Amino acid sequence: MNCKIIGYELQTLEVVLQPGESFYAERGSMVYMEDGLQCDVEFNGSDSGGTGGKIGNVLKSKLSGESLLIIRYYNPLNYSRKIIVSSGGWGLYPVKLKDDELMCRRGMYTASTNKVSLTLKLNLQGLIGGVGSFQKISGNATVFLNTLGAPLERQLAAGETIVIDENHIIAMKGMDDSRIQAGWSIGNLFRGEGLSLMRLTGPGSVYISPKPMYGRR
Repeated sequence: MNCKIIGYELQTLEVVLQPGESFYAERGSMVYMEDGLQCDVEFNGSDSGGTGGKIGNVLKSKLSGESLLIIRYYNPLNYSRKIIVSSGGWGLYPVKLKDDELMCRRGMYTASTNKVSLTLKLNLQGLIGGVGSFQKISGNATVFLNTLGAPLERQLAAGETIVIDENHIIAMKGMDDSRIQAGWSIGNLFRGEGLSLMRLTGPGSVYISPKPMYGRR
């Protein structure tokens, strides 16, 4: 599978599927696809856990801000086929997952090279700061996030801390709840920042939007 982001301000994702390969994307993200690709509608989230587990995953996906359904594009032919998808924002940003988790704002998932689990992740400190309803994405895939531009990616070493306006947080990788703290301050508003500045402590990665994420779903 070959994935290529095309464009600068308004980006699309070009995916070339080899014979037998599958690609997953949210509903309504397809721009066009070449004839011969098979489209299957599946429930969002993991397929494990039997009927009860699937129902639970559907409910979690709904709470996470995603559609209940996801589209699987499959190439049944003996030659490659192409599909183009786009996000609801300006850009797309790839994040690789390998048996780990990504916490991001709700509705940021656009597509992935494999099926991933999308669930709701509540964080009390984040709720205080206004971004406590996270979307948790887990699995083995390259995930393409819906962004407002090219994010700033900051790698935090163990014990290293940054302070960030919560309106600029896109996603966090490899960080648990104990290392996410919020601090309310009226002074933040007078300085032009959000009501709460988030303190994030490594190790882990932080993906930061160059523009405030106001109005994001």
